Amino acid sequence: MIVEPMVKPSSLLSDGISLSEFGNIQIFRFTDELQDRLESLLEKSKAGLLTSEEQSEWAGITELSRILGLWTRVCKLMIKDANRLY
Repeated sequence: MIVEPMVKPSSLLSDGISLSEFGNIQIFRFTDELQDRLESLLEKSKAGLLTSEEQSEWAGITELSRILGLWTRVCKLMIKDANRLY
């Protein structure tokens, strides 16, 4: 069995990420297209129907999701701390 390497999350940045307003800050979000692809792969994953290429893509997208989630939380904490100082 040949295992496909994970799609690099950085390869998804140029077309798969957009900035969106969240209150008074801008946050990174998946584009509608990447979000739709994530949901499609999720359904196939639940059904056990992912090809090896799709497994690689799924791994890359979910890793990027974790990275963006962490980055968003860090930014929110930094803003919260900055607001307490002023």
